[in-house]
Amino acid sequence: MNSFPVGPEDCDRRPAIAAHAAMLVVSGVLVAATILGWWSDRSPGPLLALDLTAGALSWLLTPLVVWRPVATTAVLTVLAAVSPAATPPATIGALQVARRRRAPVAVAVAVAGIGAHAVQGVWRSNSGMSYGWWLALVVIGYGALLGWGAWAQAREALIRSLHERARRAEAEQGRRVAEARMLERRKIAREMHDVLAHRLSLLATFAGAMEYRPDSSPERLSQAAGVVRNGVHQALDELREVISLLRDDDPPDSDGSRPQPVLADVPRLVDESRDAGTEVLLHEAVDKPAEAPPSVARTAYRVIQEGLTNARKHAAGQPAQVTLRGGPGVGLEIDVRNALASERTTPPGWSGGAGLVGLTERVHLAGGRLDHQMIGGEFRLHASIPWPA
Repeated sequence: MNSFPVGPEDCDRRPAIAAHAAMLVVSGVLVAATILGWWSDRSPGPLLALDLTAGALSWLLTPLVVWRPVATTAVLTVLAAVSPAATPPATIGALQVARRRRAPVAVAVAVAGIGAHAVQGVWRSNSGMSYGWWLALVVIGYGALLGWGAWAQAREALIRSLHERARRAEAEQGRRVAEARMLERRKIAREMHDVLAHRLSLLATFAGAMEYRPDSSPERLSQAAGVVRNGVHQALDELREVISLLRDDDPPDSDGSRPQPVLADVPRLVDESRDAGTEVLLHEAVDKPAEAPPSVARTAYRVIQEGLTNARKHAAGQPAQVTLRGGPGVGLEIDVRNALASERTTPPGWSGGAGLVGLTERVHLAGGRLDHQMIGGEFRLHASIPWPA
C-alpha cells in the first residue's frame, strides 16, 4: 500500500473542509426542519413547490458564504423574503458577514435580513403568534447574530495579535542570542590580542636581534634563543587559556592554567619589557593592591601590557614610563607614555589600531574611561578605572 507524505497545506485544508461540510449539514437539517414544521399542519399546495425549490437553492448556496459572504447573503436574503425555507441559510450568511466584515456592512446586511423577513411575514403569516411579536423575535435574532459575529471577530483579532507577539518575541530572542554570540566573539578576540600581542612582540624583538646581530657571541645568541623558546611555550599556554573560553565547561583549577593577572604582576610585566631592550620607568603608588577586585586588576594589567607592546612595536628603542596609582574608593589611574620614534619602526606584518579599540571596549565594560593621544613628542595612554571602596 502506497503512502504519500502529508504537507502543511493538507493539514490546514482538512479543518476548512470539515467546517464547510458541517455548515452544509447544519443548513440542510435546518432547511428540512423548517419545511416540515411549516407544512406539518397544512395541506400541500402550490407554495410547497416554492418552499422546496427555495430551500434546495439556499442550501446549495450556503457554502458560498465562506468565499463571498456579502453577495451570497444578499441572494439568500431575497430568497428568505419569498420562502421561510431560506431563513436558516440567510441567518448563517448574516453571521458570516458579522464575523468577517466591518460593522457598517454587517449592520446593513442585518437590516436587509429584517426587512426581508418583514416582507415574508406579511404574505406568509405565522398563525402561531402575532406579526408584531414575530418581527420582534426576528430583530432580536439578528441583533444576537451581530453581537456573536462582533465577539468572534474580536477574538480572532486577539488571537492574531498574540501570535504576532509570540513571533516578535521569538525574533527578539533570536536577535539577543546573536548579539550575545557576537559579544562573546569580541571578548575572545580581545583576550587573544591582549595575551598574544605582548608575548609575540617580545619574541619579535629577540628574533630581530638574532637576525640583525649574527656576530654576537654564542652565549648571547644562546640566551636569546632560550628566551624565544620560553616565550613560544608561554604563548602556547596563553593561547590554550583563550581557546578554553570557547568551551562550555569551565577548565578545572588543577589543569595547570595560569591565574588571571593581578596588580602584583605589573613589575614582572615591566621586567619583561626591560629584558627585551625597552627602558621602562615604573612609578607605582597603589593603596592595598592585593584587595583590588579581579576585574579592576585585570583591566589595569591589560592597559599597561598594551601600552608597552605598542611602545616596542611603534617606537623601538625609545624609553617608556608607567604610572600606576589609586586605591579603594578613589579608583585606579594608569598612565603609559613613550617617546615617539623619528621614523616608523613597526615590524613587518604588524597592524595598528585593533588593540586600542579592544582595550577601549574592555575599559568601558569595567566602567572606566580610556584616552590616547600624541602630544609633546610622546604617545600617551591614560585610563581611569573605578575601584569601589
